[in-house]
Amino acid sequence: MKRRGLVVAAGVLMCVSLFAIEGQQGPPRGPRVQAPRARKVVLAWADTRNGQAQHEFTSHALSVIERLGYESGAFDTFIRTDSNIIARQPKKTTGEPASGGPNLAMADAIFFLGHRDVPIDDEQKKELLAYVRDEGKGFVAAHTALTAFDNWPEFGELLGGRYDGHPWHAPGTVINDGADFPVTRHFPPTFTISDEFYQARAVSPNARVLLRLDVAKMPPHNELRNKDFPLAWAKTYGKGRVFYSSFAHDAATWDNRDIALMYLEAIKWVLGMTEGDAAPRPARSAP
Repeated sequence: MKRRGLVVAAGVLMCVSLFAIEGQQGPPRGPRVQAPRARKVVLAWADTRNGQAQHEFTSHALSVIERLGYESGAFDTFIRTDSNIIARQPKKTTGEPASGGPNLAMADAIFFLGHRDVPIDDEQKKELLAYVRDEGKGFVAAHTALTAFDNWPEFGELLGGRYDGHPWHAPGTVINDGADFPVTRHFPPTFTISDEFYQARAVSPNARVLLRLDVAKMPPHNELRNKDFPLAWAKTYGKGRVFYSSFAHDAATWDNRDIALMYLEAIKWVLGMTEGDAAPRPARSAP
């Protein structure tokens, strides 16, 4: 009898532990209450279906962002490659409201890797702009994001620049104009890196350029039109904070500690976890 009692007790303990693993104190008794989140939420959005080229780095880049948030403890990441979640109340493909999942109402910032014509409707566009401008949420964008929404002027105002080709995919010297800014202060005054350097046009006069390519050290190219060639900048958009960087076309570059740290610090900055002056500054002379 004593042995049978031990078996029964062990079974009870096992059931209790299973419910504990599932976040329950005992057998389910009605709807579960969502506990307040202890960490910030970042929505990693990378709809590339209309991209001219399906960049191989995208999956790895998203996984790096998720890992940075997890290991630093700074934020939780929700990765999505569809665009219906860019709404306060996302809809299913049937047009009915989705029952749950990530959306603009629960996210504190967006990490964006969209490419070319990203399919969102006019209402979603209004909500995305209001999310940053009026609600003061953060927006971090990388590489292909510069090509997105080319026919949507307000997105260019949010991001702070437009795509204008990539004259070089080669090693280049980068000048750090943001030595006092939390996102780029870990970089040396100049450094060499190999990447596909996106050229920007219509760069916002309200953006603070943090990193730029030293075009004087690059081979001549007939498509060079922006001799300042900014590669990373920070700006505000209404109440929100925005960061963009041209890095990184090559998947392996996302494993570069300095590049990964730049994106981690960029997300922290747009989340308001660190402070840095995004007011425009004159460019530093190259050494």
